[in-house]
Amino acid sequence: MIDEIEITKLIVKNAIDDFLDNLEIDVAIAGGGPSGLVAAKYLAENNARVALFERKLSIGGGMWGGGMLFPRIVVQREAKEILDEFKIRYKEENDKFVANSIESVVKLASKAIDSGAKIFNGISVEDVIIRDTGLSGFVLNWSSVLVAKLHVDPLAIRSEFCIDATGHSAEICSIVQRKAGKLNTPTGEIEGEKSMWAEKSETLVVENTREVYSNLYVTGMAANAVFGSPRMGPIFGGMLLSGKKAAELILERL
Repeated sequence: MIDEIEITKLIVKNAIDDFLDNLEIDVAIAGGGPSGLVAAKYLAENNARVALFERKLSIGGGMWGGGMLFPRIVVQREAKEILDEFKIRYKEENDKFVANSIESVVKLASKAIDSGAKIFNGISVEDVIIRDTGLSGFVLNWSSVLVAKLHVDPLAIRSEFCIDATGHSAEICSIVQRKAGKLNTPTGEIEGEKSMWAEKSETLVVENTREVYSNLYVTGMAANAVFGSPRMGPIFGGMLLSGKKAAELILERL
């Protein structure tokens, strides 16, 4: 027999249990785009307890739409091994690798989940927890609460390390700059994203992937926005490599 109340109980109980199990973790990631998903996979498969929070219902960031809604992305040779590890199919042309953007998102997410990372969608990071040792967690609220501008107090999770993978807006770094006053950038502030220059950006996004405040790492387009580098457009190799580097840097310290 199918009973509506039983279904409700199963959904609520299991969802709440999952949330409670992730109140104290090793790494909290804000943003479920490609760099965040890649970081989550490499961290989780190396036994780190990882939770990723995505404000939208869908994860994948800007990768879903490929280039101008043509559902294809380009990856350069340096990141080909990541495509292979995630079993993303591609076609080689002119020493570049062309993949379906939809398949890419689905397989990035699948591998992250299979590795043990927890993904929570529809949740926004509205603030951070800062202690003497540095960033110590996220302050969370339902995205729908923030969109509706309801006055509802948030809840919090504690983590040893945090990753800002929020893309162009670099939302976590923006909050930390306002609350703490200084980032590990040349000016101590977010330098701001420059205009598109794929060749430079693809290298710089990996170089810029680093600790930007105590226990806070920045990855993907957030890294280039924070350190004042160009955007890259629909070539995603740097994004993938950036997520992997963020994971490696944190794993060295765990």
